[in-house]
Amino acid sequence: MNFELVEPVNKDLRALIEHLDVELVERYPHETIYVVDFDDPKVKEMTFVVAYADGKPAGCGGLRPLHDRKPGEAPAMELKRFYVAPDCRNMGIATRMLLYLEEKAAAAGYREILLETGIKQPEAIGLYVKHGYSPIELFGPYVGDPDSLCYGKVLPA
Repeated sequence: MNFELVEPVNKDLRALIEHLDVELVERYPHETIYVVDFDDPKVKEMTFVVAYADGKPAGCGGLRPLHDRKPGEAPAMELKRFYVAPDCRNMGIATRMLLYLEEKAAAAGYREILLETGIKQPEAIGLYVKHGYSPIELFGPYVGDPDSLCYGKVLPA
């Protein structure tokens, strides 16, 4: 398995995100899915990775810098569009990809990762808790969403 940093236009990234969106629509009403607007110029600030297993795209994830931090808060990134294809699950890809993205964030000077997941995604919640993410208050666009749960993790300096 290997990880490749990719541009937002990468066809494998886009295909994996399309599959993620289909799965999310099955679990939640469409209006509660928080997508990445690939037409927004700020998407160029994001870091995207695609995991490949035996040359096949198996998973993806992204990191978005959070610019709306309060004075004194550590620089943070938000984990976005984290997904592993169903036929590639239970192979350790999610764990390795999460650790890879955490390393990238720490190397870029970020000290915290925040994320949003949904109440109907126990496998995602389990992964994040297993790797040291703790529940936090809903932030940003997730405030007031009854289907959202937010988690955070302080990265080692």
